[in-house]
Amino acid sequence: MMTFASIALVVASTMPMAEPAPQAASKPNFLFILADDVGQEVLGCYGGQSYPTPHIDRLAQTGMQFDHCYSMPVCHPSRLALMSGKYPFRHGQVTWGDYPKEGEGKTFANLLAGAGYATAVAGKWQLTLLGDHPDHPARLGFQQWDLFGWHEGPRFYEPMIYRKEGVRPDTLGHYGPDLYVRSLIEFMKAHRDQPFLAYYPMALCHEVTDDLEEPVPHSPFGRYDSYAEMVAEMDRNVGRLVAALEALKLREKTLVLFVGDNGTPQTLIVRAEGKELIKEPVYSRWHGQVLQGGKGKLTDGGTRVPLIANWPGTVPEGVQSQALVDFTDFMPTLLELAGVPVSSDRSLDGVSFAPVLLGESDGVRRFAYGEEAVLPKPGGVEPERTSLGLHWVRTTDWKLYNDGRLYDMRQDPFEQRPIGRDQETKAQHQIRTQLAKRQQQLRPE
Repeated sequence: MMTFASIALVVASTMPMAEPAPQAASKPNFLFILADDVGQEVLGCYGGQSYPTPHIDRLAQTGMQFDHCYSMPVCHPSRLALMSGKYPFRHGQVTWGDYPKEGEGKTFANLLAGAGYATAVAGKWQLTLLGDHPDHPARLGFQQWDLFGWHEGPRFYEPMIYRKEGVRPDTLGHYGPDLYVRSLIEFMKAHRDQPFLAYYPMALCHEVTDDLEEPVPHSPFGRYDSYAEMVAEMDRNVGRLVAALEALKLREKTLVLFVGDNGTPQTLIVRAEGKELIKEPVYSRWHGQVLQGGKGKLTDGGTRVPLIANWPGTVPEGVQSQALVDFTDFMPTLLELAGVPVSSDRSLDGVSFAPVLLGESDGVRRFAYGEEAVLPKPGGVEPERTSLGLHWVRTTDWKLYNDGRLYDMRQDPFEQRPIGRDQETKAQHQIRTQLAKRQQQLRPE
């Protein structure tokens, strides 16, 4: 039960960014892996029992595993928060597949590039149609890219991949994730003598592109990959990237971050029958329970994601951190570790968790925020669900929605029993009041 003293921490203002610690004085490399549609229940190190994930589990065992990292419930708003260090609503009425033009020069990639980092991205872009804006990765700070064309073509078998020079002509017969990983390994090898950012927003474990005139190609098995097969490929590719860092003698110089962009999908496209796409539900066993994926929901199933940090000799080994992290925190964390100052006129929502990574603090953030966000383009199919305008503010233990629902997340992690105002204890009333105050400060409505 939260004590009265700890209640006050809920509304503590975000802490100012600390000066770079001595351990991080030399600029580290960053290998930033953003898995697609992977909730905590998928990974063995988080209690998942359906899918072997030995390489990712090894990163957790020899690094730091976070129990309380929170994303937005779907892909695009998570990427807005990640790239900008700001919550999606700060950007106004952003449509699906867009990035605010006024923020393009202020992404973590642009700021790191300005500090002498080589920058590359491979995998899923999601932030625009590359056929319309082929220079978009460069505008957001990346000097090299291999990115599939989102809703322009396939991402897995015989993928449609854009580079600076245009669409790659050499993907026939290839599997996209292999090409994305190869691109990043070549980049890390070419830039081993300078600090680099290798950003890998995975295609895995998202289903295939679903709104083209003709369905994308099946795998050689005459269907699309199952969720289990994609998890296996995800883990294998993480292993390849870590092995490449070892071979290049860069492990002790590189912070590896692995995080999911939102929860596991509720359903998955498994095959095409003519132009009809056939879906099946996705279930995973976690701590003895069978759960359906929660992507698209503001529950823990949609927003509580795995986060693992591994940096031999710098990040403590074998730590299971209870520190609260949300998606706006990655930008200030990378910048602090790189020794890049954040201009005082930049009102970031993010709080650097570098002190946690360096073993100097148990946690610096006092609340996390999540929202339904991002409008579909006119005539578009994403997001699939109608937004109810919901958002929440939470601690590790308590969660308050803007419609008044309060949950004790320790006792009710699946949000079955909201605590009514007429039922709450004095302590619960104080918690509600403090969270509501923080919510009003964040989003006056």
